[in-house]
Amino acid sequence: MPVEGEQIAAMPLRILKDGSVEVLMVTSRDTGRWVMPKGWEMDGKKPWRAAEIEALEEAGAVGYIGSEMVGTYRYTKIMNDGAIVPCVVRVFPMIVEKLKRNWKEKGQRKRRWFKPKDAAKRVIEEDLSDLLKSLHKKPLKEPAVRELLKAS
Repeated sequence: MPVEGEQIAAMPLRILKDGSVEVLMVTSRDTGRWVMPKGWEMDGKKPWRAAEIEALEEAGAVGYIGSEMVGTYRYTKIMNDGAIVPCVVRVFPMIVEKLKRNWKEKGQRKRRWFKPKDAAKRVIEEDLSDLLKSLHKKPLKEPAVRELLKAS
């Protein structure tokens, strides 16, 4: 596990018919608060591929992940041994094509679609809240999301 506290996250999105977006959030296993699917980087995997794996394992989300970050946020992770690790999380946008009925952490988490501004109200990390609010205003103008839509 990295000492520096760098993590990756997927921001699973779906585009609605009216052009607006929704973001898929999951509950954390320990506190049950709403979070992005995230985790530590994985040896031998590009950061966005690791984020894609987290989205599959934590939310059962399958789709296209972008290689360009949509942003970063900070939070404090409390490890199993009680150690406190300040973390920076790099967030990669993902267009969700389907949600699996059964996935690795289904029994440990809930998942739910939110409008970005509603998701922003539910997270405790200020940077992540700001990132979600910016996505709410002009989701398809965000360069990383636009590139991802072209590729998918």
